[in-house]
Amino acid sequence: MNDMADSLVVVEQRDRVAWLTLNRPERRNPLGLEMMEALIDALTTLPAETAAVVVAGAGPAFSAGHDLAEVLGSDESELEKIFARCTELMETISRIPQPVVARVHGVATAAGCQLVAAADLAVAAESARFATPGVKIGLFCSTPMVPISRAVGRKRAMEMLLTGQMIDASTALDWGLVNRVVPNEQLDSAVAELVESIIAFSPAVIALGKRTFYSQIDVDQHQAYEDTRAVMVANAQMEDAKEGMGAFLDKRQPTWRGK
Repeated sequence: MNDMADSLVVVEQRDRVAWLTLNRPERRNPLGLEMMEALIDALTTLPAETAAVVVAGAGPAFSAGHDLAEVLGSDESELEKIFARCTELMETISRIPQPVVARVHGVATAAGCQLVAAADLAVAAESARFATPGVKIGLFCSTPMVPISRAVGRKRAMEMLLTGQMIDASTALDWGLVNRVVPNEQLDSAVAELVESIIAFSPAVIALGKRTFYSQIDVDQHQAYEDTRAVMVANAQMEDAKEGMGAFLDKRQPTWRGK
């Protein structure tokens, strides 16, 4: 595990699950350039045995979004780098084979809310709050709208973006921004329960399923069926698929080989 005092992102391996904790609690874990680069590095250098990833925030908040002092003090080339890294971070979450779960408490605003929406799954504490408040300071949340609009739909995303108002955890659940909302004291156990229910299955099949989900979600229905049909054919020939189907027919527990 990284040294908690010095690391922008603390990496803790708990069996087959990597917990990545944003570690600037005194500033509500802003997604500055160095923080985003540290998170990208952690996501792309996971130990081979990692089956799932949890992203959390230290201190009173998940993440308050971009480091506004950094943004305000940057010239055009520096701004290009900041927002390019942000895009790279969000796309890395979709691209890695492991499911990524956001563990959300306190506020998740602007790019912090984007990070929640970009995660494959999200579990929130009852006290969690979400917003895209950039409109209030003259910096519209244009990149956060990409995953948020895909998670909650057009009208709800536009309401968040145009008003900048906070939504509570129950609203975020109703709108589809998070998967589960639990009492604050049950957040860690709820995240662990969700993760354990996923990593019980073949990591090779989970990786294939995640990759296929993102490749089909934004194409037209006919193309999606064409693509996923080919995936089903390939999947059915995998060792783990044959083992899983055989185990089901034999009424026994499967032994996954990761192939």
